[in-house]
Amino acid sequence: MNFMAYLSDINGVSIYPIISLIIFFAFFIGLFVWVSRMSKSSVDECKQIPLEDNQPIHSTSNHQ
Repeated sequence: MNFMAYLSDINGVSIYPIISLIIFFAFFIGLFVWVSRMSKSSVDECKQIPLEDNQPIHSTSNHQ
């Protein structure tokens, strides 16, 4: 199977890698902007989430 042969028959197929690259970079740039604009108190709250013991631990194993 040679996928390049199938892709070469499609008109305008070269635009898809460009669009996917733009979407990829836009997502991570948006994520960076969102994180950089978070307030200090929100960041501190998120940092403490793994250390909190008041949440029950859900396990799928049947160990007793």
